[in-house]
Amino acid sequence: MLFSVQKASGAARFAWATLCFNVAVVLWGAFVRATGSGAGCGNRWPACGGSVLGTSAKAQTIIEFTHRMTSGVALLMVFVLLLWCWRATSKGNWARYSVVLATAFLANEALLGAALVLLGHVAQDQSAGRTLFLCLHFGNTLLLLATLALTAAWLQCGSGNFTLTPKRAEVSAVVVGLVAVLATGMTGTVAALGDTLFPTTSLRASVLQDFASDSPALLHFRLLHPVLAIIAGIYVIWVVLRNASRRMGQSRASMALVILLFTEIGIGILNVLLLAPVWLQILHLLVADTIWISLVLASAALVLEHPCARPGRVATPSHGIPGVQWAPLAQHEGLKLIDR
Repeated sequence: MLFSVQKASGAARFAWATLCFNVAVVLWGAFVRATGSGAGCGNRWPACGGSVLGTSAKAQTIIEFTHRMTSGVALLMVFVLLLWCWRATSKGNWARYSVVLATAFLANEALLGAALVLLGHVAQDQSAGRTLFLCLHFGNTLLLLATLALTAAWLQCGSGNFTLTPKRAEVSAVVVGLVAVLATGMTGTVAALGDTLFPTTSLRASVLQDFASDSPALLHFRLLHPVLAIIAGIYVIWVVLRNASRRMGQSRASMALVILLFTEIGIGILNVLLLAPVWLQILHLLVADTIWISLVLASAALVLEHPCARPGRVATPSHGIPGVQWAPLAQHEGLKLIDR
């Protein structure tokens, strides 16, 4: 039993490390897009068509090649996590399901990335196909981070067996809210693409560009981002209030989530005013990813109940870690990313 607990604990630490590494890969991918380095290796994948060593190496080639290498490491880490999780948990543990989904999402991530390169949806391409694939790519990225976060939290919890709350209205609100946040992220990557492909020299020119009738559809589409961001912000506040009403003892975590929300709004406004410098785009994405991960864990804590956690009883995990409560732990571990 003690050996099983140690295996689960080690797997949980590795899962959090895998999640953090994947966030770093996502940020580097945004740097690739923002610097126009997607075509740095030509139209070849996974091999690189340019030189990455010596004085003849181009910066764009090095940036794109680095992204491919780190993506390969991320794929290896998730595969190791899959095997480790399977050995460290028993049949029926939800961490097994989430890690399988994470592996599938990462494989799909590689395929979508390959499609962007092989179909020429990189560099200065302005086609609708690129917009579609970018939305699918980033939506898949967020689902990958969500499943990795849930895997880590459930492994840390020690017992990953839950039941869905019978409150249908609450479940529906969580589903709609998370979809809205997911859509916000997808439209955000389109807005960032518009900033890259159609740079302007002033805020006035940028605003006129968005509303001009002869502007590309990409610029009109990015206007959806702030609208969806408002809906996503409302959902974040709702989750915080629901958790507070349940007295989960997570006042610091809830406060951190609210601070992150308003920080993200401030960075978004600053991003517009400063005409989207690359460093600010990366920071904007980092805060967004942190909010998404924390929100997924908090949302799961709202709608999932441990079968042993009934009034007057304390949940006892199957791996013998007494007194561990899933909901507070999930929020704590998710928001602990802020301090790393």
